[in-house]
Amino acid sequence: MLMLTHEARLSALREELKKRGLDGFVVPISDEHMSEYVGSYAQRLAWLTGFGGSVGSAVVLQHKAAMFVDGRYTVQVREQVDGNLYAYCQVPKDSVGAWLAANAQSGARIGYDPWLHTRGWANTISEALAKIGAELVSVDANPVDAVWEDRPAPSDAVVMVHDDSHAGQSSAEKRELVAGWLKSEGLDGVVIGALDSIAWLLNIRGSDVDRTPVALSYVLAHADGTAELFIAPEKITPEVARHLGNAVTIRPRDQFEGALRHLQGKKIAVDPSSGVAAIFQTLEDAGARVIAARDPALLPKAVKNPVEQQGHRNAQARDGAAVSKFLHWLSETAPAGGVTELSAAAKLRSFREQTGMLRDLSFDTISAAGPHAALPHYRVDEDSNIPIAPGSVYLVDSGGQYLDGTTDITRTVWIGPGEPSPEVKDRNTRVLKGHIAIATAVFPENTAGSQLDAFARQFLWQAGVDYAHGTGHGVGSFLAVHEGPQRIAKSGGGQAGTDEPLQAGMFLSNEPGYYKAGEFGIRIENLVLVEPREIPGAEGTYFGFETLTFVPIDRRMVEVGLLTPQEIAWWNDYHAQVAKILLPQLEGPGDAGVREWVEASCQPL
Repeated sequence: MLMLTHEARLSALREELKKRGLDGFVVPISDEHMSEYVGSYAQRLAWLTGFGGSVGSAVVLQHKAAMFVDGRYTVQVREQVDGNLYAYCQVPKDSVGAWLAANAQSGARIGYDPWLHTRGWANTISEALAKIGAELVSVDANPVDAVWEDRPAPSDAVVMVHDDSHAGQSSAEKRELVAGWLKSEGLDGVVIGALDSIAWLLNIRGSDVDRTPVALSYVLAHADGTAELFIAPEKITPEVARHLGNAVTIRPRDQFEGALRHLQGKKIAVDPSSGVAAIFQTLEDAGARVIAARDPALLPKAVKNPVEQQGHRNAQARDGAAVSKFLHWLSETAPAGGVTELSAAAKLRSFREQTGMLRDLSFDTISAAGPHAALPHYRVDEDSNIPIAPGSVYLVDSGGQYLDGTTDITRTVWIGPGEPSPEVKDRNTRVLKGHIAIATAVFPENTAGSQLDAFARQFLWQAGVDYAHGTGHGVGSFLAVHEGPQRIAKSGGGQAGTDEPLQAGMFLSNEPGYYKAGEFGIRIENLVLVEPREIPGAEGTYFGFETLTFVPIDRRMVEVGLLTPQEIAWWNDYHAQVAKILLPQLEGPGDAGVREWVEASCQPL
């Protein structure tokens, strides 16, 4: 019998824990690869609690339970999760370890699935529980799965080859890079668990996870340049098998754990951020020497080659035309009323689909009207959907997956009639000034993203305001829209990537924002490419950014008097380039109105 209510599901889980001699259990949003986005089979937290965000966890004890989310989901968790069943906890102020230490009993056995957590997480929770005489217990099978009667099966979609014409480098060359690293470190092999790293290394893509073109698998790469791919055999077509060649052995995914047990005496690297606790434990139990080391595919994947760079420019031009068609449609339709957040998101997707080259969205579109725009990671659904009201601010953050590139763009626009308030224009212009400061930044080699972050915030700080998210994240090449290791964000606070030196070839987003709770939100986002800067007389190597995204920015939201002559020049140069890239794509039947809108939007300030 299906358990229809979240209360019934929670009760069933507690009964299952009793059967197993457990006093509690931790339920994360995670999969066996520590992915940001997970397949439907791994959406245990959503099934148990109703929470639909991408980051969070629940702790279930026999007589109480708690939900842990960060500031992005403060409102959403209260809308989706029953406060009579779960206490609301906000990280980093609240932590799972501290909550368990305060609420679990001495002698309690708290279960966790070692395939869904890192070794570092497990050690931290174990230490917290030890202080009260309780223990963290690894389970052999996830108890949520035992009570989730209609749990979806993992995707059986077939893998596809990502051609060298898009990848710019063969899989054999990439495996040789990894093999060279293994030899230099004196290692026998490396376990690669991150799905996007596997896709990059083998030049394959999949459709097992919405919004990210990856296939559920593991790789064990060896120092001789060979590799073992652990994947459901039915996912491999003859074409993919030929592409992988004799140097890549294809083995069933369910043999992965057993293969780890045969590595006695071998020195094996595992990335502690993407390799789950079970991988470390299995290798150690087998007598392997486990070396915690960063995924060797991470940095070469982040530094895009010339083919990937040009492919991204092509994808951005195509995507920019689609987004501009949407913004033109919105400018004509929304002021009359009748457009909702959901209908706008659907219309935007339809324009991308008209390119004939869209493979998927790169993430769920943030289509946010009025007060919803003040929630940086708002995700519209049937329950939250509201009209886009005339005379208000509308924010749309969206992206597409194309074979030649992954896009991500945010535009904030004024929905007429009338004019934005002086406050809205002031805040938007300060965000724009920060965006321009990043776009025009010049910096020496070995500069980290954290050193640039204040460039974007300075004008907001001058007005006594700020924003609570990072300024920029890495972006993949027909891969994950959020890709490390590089990042532009405040340092500290456990922010991964903020100390990573920026290198030529890295893609990043440039997305400062401002959010006034309950009223409006603003974000301006383009993608940029780190490139060398030639400076006469420069002492050393310097870098800057090439802007990659070309879509008009709403001039009605700008207080021109706050801009310097240099910033106005940037605006004019940027929009001249927007017109140059977009107008040749807008010569088809029915494009006349869009052309006029682009031309008007790109006039100099």
